[in-house]
Amino acid sequence: MTTRTELMDIIANGENSRVEFKRDDIRIDDLAKVLVAFSNLEGGMVLLGVEDDGAVAGLVRDNVEEWVMTACRDKIHPAIIPFFEIVRDLESSRHVAVIRVPQGSGVHTLWHNNSNRYLIRVGTQNREPSQEELARLFQRRGKIRAEMLPVSGAYLKDLHLLRLKNYFGDIRVQHVPEDSDKSAWESLLTNTEIMNDGCVTMGGMLLFGSVPNRYLPHAGIHAVAYPGNEKSYEAQERTELRGAMVPLRNSTGDTVDNGLVEQAVGFVQRNTRPSAEIIQGRRDDHPVYPFDVVREVVVNALVHRDHLFSNTDIELSLYSDRLEVISPGGLPNGVTPSRIRAGVRIARNQLLREVMRDYRYIEGAGMGIPRTVISGMLQHNGKEPEFIDEEDRFTVRLHA
Repeated sequence: MTTRTELMDIIANGENSRVEFKRDDIRIDDLAKVLVAFSNLEGGMVLLGVEDDGAVAGLVRDNVEEWVMTACRDKIHPAIIPFFEIVRDLESSRHVAVIRVPQGSGVHTLWHNNSNRYLIRVGTQNREPSQEELARLFQRRGKIRAEMLPVSGAYLKDLHLLRLKNYFGDIRVQHVPEDSDKSAWESLLTNTEIMNDGCVTMGGMLLFGSVPNRYLPHAGIHAVAYPGNEKSYEAQERTELRGAMVPLRNSTGDTVDNGLVEQAVGFVQRNTRPSAEIIQGRRDDHPVYPFDVVREVVVNALVHRDHLFSNTDIELSLYSDRLEVISPGGLPNGVTPSRIRAGVRIARNQLLREVMRDYRYIEGAGMGIPRTVISGMLQHNGKEPEFIDEEDRFTVRLHA
């Protein structure tokens, strides 16, 4: 229950991303619009009987609770069940209704004039989302997987056949169709989510595309090695790492054509100078960053990035004092840096994760971050990595 003091403090702080003031003489669809936007964000609170400027006007409508529940049931799809209460005598016998809605488990719409409208909360505004914002909303609710979206104009011919034969024949050790059997290949790739409805999926293109960036401009890593500890125009090396995520290996398991992971590790190797010591007459080199740690960080960025941020590459930045890998898009819902440190399993891109696990890039127990990255850096130089989650990107920082 909300006390008068608590409610007065909320009103004094004004409207924000999770609080909105409304008179109770508004139309029912105007109330539903706010509740939909809150539910599609992280939940929120509507105070009925409060003016936009925070003045307490009080309730004037009879049966206000029934009216609110009708809005939630008839004007919102799927319906929501809010918490409702009335705080009485807030000011001079004026009452205020408090309506709290949680974050929805699905995506809600406003039903009005025989049509559904999607709405999201942006600051103190309730507005219709762009196509990209709506796609990210569905992804956060687990309703779509970006990696399963078909890539327009990309077909079997746009996949790297040798990599596919390597994967299915050598990695998975299963029957591989003849090169010329297009129907059998399309059936196999559709059943394994590399193709969908005749087109290559986004995940399939990222993993096995002959030239992924022809269709997905963000399918790569922007890598820069700076001479100092800040960004600058001067760079030891500045390059775009491009190609399929997975390598091409021969029958003995040796890599004959690098994937993005090997390209990124190679970039770090050639742009860092290892220290060395002589042990019993033998030179022993110590890399600035253990390569198994670098590989784990890069694999995580490739597998778990948000591919609905389609105009941004992964960034790999080397400085004199640190290495940073930045993935477009924040962490999936419910995942935090502390949970990553504990070894939480993230499943934003299930196909990418499973294929990279088949190539033994990923541990089955989801313990790559605590075991390889954190423990590896602590054993290497005693410096703990940083994990920084922001709204539109996630950064892993290793200290030299």
